[in-house]
Amino acid sequence: MPGTTSPTPEVIRAVGLVRFADRRLLLVRADRQEAFYLPGGKIDPGETEQQALHREVREELGVGLVGARFFRRYETDAVGQGDGVQVSLSCYSGELDGEPQPAAEIAELAWMTREEYLARPVTAPAIVALYADLDPA
Repeated sequence: MPGTTSPTPEVIRAVGLVRFADRRLLLVRADRQEAFYLPGGKIDPGETEQQALHREVREELGVGLVGARFFRRYETDAVGQGDGVQVSLSCYSGELDGEPQPAAEIAELAWMTREEYLARPVTAPAIVALYADLDPA
């Protein structure tokens, strides 16, 4: 209809930790979720991306993050958040100061290859794109 504008899509700003070794990416799955995604999460008001990343890694993996280097940003559909919801995921690499363990709302932690991830019943578009950059077929 002329003169109408479509609503601005909701965009979730989030950060994620990229730990990639031996063609495997460290991923987590939250309680009541099917998709695995990067350790990390939403950025709270007043937080920088790096502050949010350090907080989320400590909460979800029970270890600290040493250093954080920006890798890439992905803007895609947000899995499990409703139709039309987008995510702007800022990915950072860094080292952990201990052995990661599932904590807080995290039900499961896994190191997956691209093939293992793509075989899952539910995948996150941002993680599929990240795998394409980390481990091109």
